[in-house]
Amino acid sequence: MAVPPPARPRRLLPLSLGLFQVALLLCFALFFTYDKPSAQAEDGSLVANKIYSTFPLFQDIQVMLVVGLGLLLAFLPRYGLSALTHNFLLFNFSTQWALVLQGLLHHFHHGQVHLDLHSLLTAEFAAVTVLISVGAILGRASPCQLLVVAACEVPAYLASEWAIVTRLGILDVGGTITIHVFSCYFGLGVSKALFRTMQQPAHPKESPTHSSNFLSLVGTLILWVFWPSFVAVLCQPGDAQHRAILNTLLAMSASAVTTVVASSLLDKDGKLSPSHLQNGSLAGGVAIGAVADMAVPPVAALALGSLSAMTCVLGFRFLTPLLARKLVLQDQCGIHNLHGLPGILGALASTVAILAASTDTSGPRFSQVPPDVGDAGEAAWGQGGQALCQAAGLAVAIGGSVFAGLLTGAALRPRCLAQPPEPLCFDDSLYFKMEDQAQSPGLGGT
Repeated sequence: MAVPPPARPRRLLPLSLGLFQVALLLCFALFFTYDKPSAQAEDGSLVANKIYSTFPLFQDIQVMLVVGLGLLLAFLPRYGLSALTHNFLLFNFSTQWALVLQGLLHHFHHGQVHLDLHSLLTAEFAAVTVLISVGAILGRASPCQLLVVAACEVPAYLASEWAIVTRLGILDVGGTITIHVFSCYFGLGVSKALFRTMQQPAHPKESPTHSSNFLSLVGTLILWVFWPSFVAVLCQPGDAQHRAILNTLLAMSASAVTTVVASSLLDKDGKLSPSHLQNGSLAGGVAIGAVADMAVPPVAALALGSLSAMTCVLGFRFLTPLLARKLVLQDQCGIHNLHGLPGILGALASTVAILAASTDTSGPRFSQVPPDVGDAGEAAWGQGGQALCQAAGLAVAIGGSVFAGLLTGAALRPRCLAQPPEPLCFDDSLYFKMEDQAQSPGLGGT
């Protein structure tokens, strides 16, 4: 018996998205401009050098988010077109929304916001949080619900980043705490509030196929290759950026090897799990972000990569089924295993690295140091205070993201947002005109 299409306004997505875009256009028209060209040759040369040093890394990040992450989400065999398209749509919408918010909040001077490459880059980091979070509800949420998630999560992320980085002063150049931990627990909060206590049964369209696993693994490889650019792009050029690139490469290399080892050992026949490879190989890049530019030895980066990969694989094998059974927690893409657990591990590693740093007076100074403690006392106090800030930042990121995610998930429940009924989940034909299904016009939707 054919499943009837869900009752909803068929033009809800284009109307809501169109209104959002018009509002964003008005904001850009009223407030945004570019810097005036410099009349000084020296200033123009400095700008050019900055662009030439940043733009290649910026392009790498574009490939990661649009192509790599989109393909990684294509493991659902009948939802690959939707996963790629929704990822692309959310990336562009969230970037524009973040540009408007962060421009008006932080860069609004004399009635204008001056747009540059750095502001676009930080806006894309805000968009990353949305792309990660929606992985928890992938396939079971409508495009309109995903837009609401983006509209709510971007300001929540900016508020969290302000509290964690500006007020607490944590060190997190690669976004381990500010991006990965925040987005993971925001997404889990959304999932919990949206699905509440309803146990989601296994869906017949959920099981990956050989071709969908292949596409997803290609996405993993793209992300793996370009991940050092994501971690290092905001580092100070020079030694810090050099260390960040090297540490990230070492951590990700160790996580790739350890994933194969752990996945094979957990299977009674010694075979590899595609989901382990697709996610565990990237876990080192998540964990290393908080310590990437610190003066840690190479073995520390390798060890952190291995530990994060083992944590990710064990999470898929044991923790995900436990959370689904005990907490009725839906995590479609396993974002808790790739972003949450390695993110917590990286945050803890940053506190250890700070406490273990040299306390000589030539070392780095940490903020929040009281006066009149002397040079040695300043270094010791600064290290302890910074370590406490790292732990506090982790707690704020988790607590704030869960709370904001629960509120956002509750906002997704109205029927007007067209959540698909269970039989129609994980199917491209619900949102796309499929050439091989011309006989089923009733499945078109928002």
